[in-house]
Formats: sequence, structure tokens, C-alpha cells
Amino acid sequence: MYRADTTADEAAEITAFRRAEKKYKLYYEQSSKKFYRKKKPKQVDLSEVLDFNSILNSHNQNDELPPGIAAVRCGFDDRPVFRLETRPGFYFIPGALSVEEQCKWIRESLRSFPQPPNRTNHNAIYGPVGDLFVAAKEGKVLLEEEGSNGDGQKWRFCEEGVAKLRSKGNACKSVSGTALLRKLRWSTLGLQFDWSKRNYNVSLPHNKIPDALCELAQKLAAPAMPKGEEFHPEAAIVNYFGLGDTLGGHLDDMELDWSKPIVSMSLGCKAIFLLGGKSRDDPPLAMFLRSGDVVLMAGEARECFHGVPRIFIDEENAEIDSLETHFSEESHLLDYVRTSRININIRQVF
Repeated sequence: MYRADTTADEAAEITAFRRAEKKYKLYYEQSSKKFYRKKKPKQVDLSEVLDFNSILNSHNQNDELPPGIAAVRCGFDDRPVFRLETRPGFYFIPGALSVEEQCKWIRESLRSFPQPPNRTNHNAIYGPVGDLFVAAKEGKVLLEEEGSNGDGQKWRFCEEGVAKLRSKGNACKSVSGTALLRKLRWSTLGLQFDWSKRNYNVSLPHNKIPDALCELAQKLAAPAMPKGEEFHPEAAIVNYFGLGDTLGGHLDDMELDWSKPIVSMSLGCKAIFLLGGKSRDDPPLAMFLRSGDVVLMAGEARECFHGVPRIFIDEENAEIDSLETHFSEESHLLDYVRTSRININIRQVF
């Protein structure tokens, strides 16, 4: 992480992409009050952030578009799909998912997608962790057991009281299901991605991507697909963001055919997405991602650095009123959605 007191020489070495990340990242005001407990986020200038929701409204009302942005209609519910003339292969579909669809995939992302044999960031420490969302909802604790009962499973969920009893006087390690859910950062569907080797490990056990998600991805991918070809979803990575979480600038370059798009679905709190160029020195474009928005990246756009420097969880900027209404009787989901963003990105690997 760069220091706040970066010197002039050091600043000159920071790439344009990194400067944009620092510009939009969440920082807090320093309080002079000794016992001031509640941190106040620093104000950020959002005037240069592209707002495709506003662009869509303007386009629908008077058929006008800002310079450098074009609209195409590709049979996707006859809704405009926007493309950037400076980033061939990049498409933005604002509000592509209905509120009902958003709620469905939020539920799946928390209840089903982290289930083994799908892998998550927790595997490296705890091994396969099943029923994480249920455990968090029921206040259970993941406890390290002395023996694995022959099944190789060393960590198991149990009631909080049982965990305290077992760990009393012992050196047993434990972690609450609620804490684990909050620390969930990614899960992988379909072909499993090996983060240490940065490739797909076809030898790892895996389930096929759910049919409903495949069908939706194929429908969404249509504007970016080569003529006469069909998108075949084979893998997906689900990213989970909480307050202060970021996704640094990177390339998605492990798939064989870059002419096929990555289909990226946004769910939950609003975020800022940075789309750079083929070098980190190219100044990136910043744009808002709202729940229900879909981004497609294919062809040359696959060579562009991109990342997420900020999510908004405050009532004014999160823009999740419709989700709160739908989750009003599902308090555990509601609590999670109010402070989180989920991104499902679906790929054709081969």
C-alpha cells in the first residue's frame, strides 16, 4: 500500500491505474476528538464517473448519447446495450436483471455456490466448509476437532455452547459461522480455478454450473458473441465484497478463446468499476455498477486492466431499496445485502 506522504519522485512512478484506485478508494477523515468512535468517510469527487443509468434514461427520452458511447440492440429484451468506442469488446447492460432475478442469485451466491465441491477462500485453512450460510444464520461455530473420524474432515460446525464446552481447558481453535460468512471472498463454480498456479485444474472435483445460470449467461452474452457462435459457460468465479474491500487492477487471461466474453453480473451495493487500457499507464474510465447491471468483456477488452476500488454501503449511495423490500422477511439476507456486493463472472474456458 502506498503511503499518504508519497514524495514527488514516488508519485511519478505510480501508474495511471493506481492513481485512479487511490482516488476512489475508501478513506476516513482523521478526527481530532480523542474519543471519537465513528469514522467519517472522506468525500470523493464522483463527477467523472460514468453513470449508465442516467445515460439509459437520456437515451430513452431523447435518443441522445455522450461522445464515445454507442448503443446497440441485440434482441436482449429489446433493451439498449452500450459499448465504448475506445474499448472494443466492452459492453454495458444497465438493469439487465430484474429485482426478482437479483434476489434469486444473491440467495444462490450465499446458500449454494460456496457448497463443496465448489472451493472458496476458506478451503486453504479449514478444508471444505459446508452449509456456511445456515451455520451463520443459526449462530453455529466452526470447531477444530482432535480426530477426523476417518473422513479427513478436521473442522466441523457445532452449537456455540458445545464449542465452548469442548474447548474448555483444551487448545481447540474455533471461529463463528458469522465471521466466516463475512470473510468469504470468493467461490468457484464449474471448472475449478487454481489461484496458486493461476490456471484451471480440471482434475479437481466439480459440479456443472447450474442450468439456470448457464441459460441466463448465454442470453446475456449474445451482444458480445462472434456471429453464429454460442456461449458455453464452463466456469464462474463469485466475488464477495464488504466495506473497504477492493479488487485491484488485473487481467482475466486464463481462458483459451478471448473472443468469447466474460459475463459479469453485479448484485447488492453499488460500486465503482475501473476499465483501463492494455497498460497500467493508460488512464482508466470509472463507471458505476449497480445491482442488476451486467458487463461483457470480449476480444480487445479482455486485454484491458480492470478493477473495483470502492463499494458504497451508506443509505444514500448503496441504492438497494428494492432489494431491501424483497428481503424484508429474510433478516439474515437483508443484513448481509445492506453491507455487501456480490459479483458473478461466468466464463467459457475452452
